[in-house]
Amino acid sequence: MKDERAFVFLQGPPGPLFRKLGAAIANSGVPVYRINLSGGDRYDWPDGAIDFRGRFSEWPVFFDKFLREKHITDIVLFGDCRPHHVSAHGMASVRGVRTHVLEEGYLRPDWMTLELEGVNARSTLSRDKMWFRQEAMRLPPEPRLPRVTASFRRRVRDSYWHFHHVLDGRFRYPHYRSHRSGSILMEGIGWAWKFASWNLREKKAAEVLDRIGKPRFILPLQLSGDYQIRAHSPFPDMQSAASYVIESFAANASPDVHLLLKAHPLDSSFYDWRRFVRRHAERLGLTGRLHFIDGGDLEELVKVAEGLVCVNSTSATLALAAGTPVCTIGEAIYDMPGLTHQEHLDRFWSSPTPPEPGLYPAFRRVLVDRCLVRGGLASESAVTTLIESILERFGLNRSSRATLQQSGNDRSTSAIGSRSAGPVARHEPRSSAARNRG
Repeated sequence: MKDERAFVFLQGPPGPLFRKLGAAIANSGVPVYRINLSGGDRYDWPDGAIDFRGRFSEWPVFFDKFLREKHITDIVLFGDCRPHHVSAHGMASVRGVRTHVLEEGYLRPDWMTLELEGVNARSTLSRDKMWFRQEAMRLPPEPRLPRVTASFRRRVRDSYWHFHHVLDGRFRYPHYRSHRSGSILMEGIGWAWKFASWNLREKKAAEVLDRIGKPRFILPLQLSGDYQIRAHSPFPDMQSAASYVIESFAANASPDVHLLLKAHPLDSSFYDWRRFVRRHAERLGLTGRLHFIDGGDLEELVKVAEGLVCVNSTSATLALAAGTPVCTIGEAIYDMPGLTHQEHLDRFWSSPTPPEPGLYPAFRRVLVDRCLVRGGLASESAVTTLIESILERFGLNRSSRATLQQSGNDRSTSAIGSRSAGPVARHEPRSSAARNRG
C-alpha cells in the first residue's frame, strides 16, 4: 500500500455527511476530491467538487484516468450496487485502490456499516458460526454507550432536498439517471407527504395493533428500488416478495395465526399497500388475519412475535437480538445455520427455528468490531459521531475536531480538491435463501 493517501468521494447518503467527512480528512493534510454525478450530489457538496456530466459509457475511462492522475489510494461511496459505483469499484480493483463502502447499519439504531470492498451479500465476512463464536471470545465486551440522537424528520428533510435538486439539476447533468426506480418528482412529493402525515400514520398503526390478535408473524417491507431486493434476491420488487410470503402463509399457517406487513420507514412512494393487503386477503381467505401498518416500533413488535420473515432486511437483527426466529428469502449477511431458520419458508409458519443461545451476541460483537461505525445521519450529533468513528477506522482519528465544528452550517469546503472540467472472497447464496427459491 502507498504511504501517502488521497481520497475521492463518490455518491453519499442525502445530507452533509460526505462533505463534512471530506473536510475533516482534508484538514489532516490528506488530499480529498469529490465527483458529483447529479444535482443532488452538487447540493450536498456544492464547492470544490468535480462535475461528471458525460454518458455512463464514458464513466469507466474518465474514472480510471482520474485515479491515475490524482494518485488516488482510497474511494469512499455509499451503496455498492449503484451502476457508477460498481464500475468505479471494478476500475479501482485493477489499480489496487481501496474501496470503502458505507451503508445503512447491519445493526440499528446507533450504527452504520463500513466495509472494504462490499457490504451485505458482497461482504467478505465469514458465514461460519464457529468462526464468529471463536472471534467473539477474543474480543473485549462491547462497551455500553448512550443512544445516538436521531430524528426521522431530519432524514426526511435531507432526502427531500437531495432528490429535489436531482430533478432541478437535470439540465446540468443531462445524462444522469438515478439508481432509484420511479419518478424523482413523485419521490420528492412523497417525502413531503410522509413528513406531513407522520402523526396520522402512527395513530392508524396503533389502532391496527390494538385490534389484531396473536400469535402473529411480521414481514418488514423493504424498498422496491433497494438493490438488496433487485440484486440480492430472486424478486424484481417488494410486491413480488410480499406476494410470495403471503401465498406461503395462506397455504401453511395455522388458522389462528396472523401476518403483519410493516411499511419501511423511508418508503416515500404512493404505492397503496393497504389495497395490496386487502386484495390478497380477499383472494386467499385471509380477511381478519392479514394486516398492514405504516408506523409502530419494530423493535418492540418483534419481542412478542412468533417469527419474522424478510427478504434480507437488516431489521431482522432486531428479532435475532430478541431471540425471535427469522427466515430470509434473499441473501443476507446474518443468514447462517444456527442463527436463522434454514428450512423452507413453508415450514417456518408451524416450526420456526430460533437462534442458538449465545450465537447472536457473538455475531453482533464481531460485526461491531469489524464492520460497523458508530453514529448516524438523523441529527447533527449523530453525524459528528459518525465522522469521528470513520476517521478512526481510516486511521485518521488525530484530525482536528475543530473541522467538524467549523463545518456545521458552512456549505463550502475550500480545503477539498479543485473543480475541473466536466482479491475478494465470494460467497454462495445462503442455504435458507436458496431453499426458498424453490
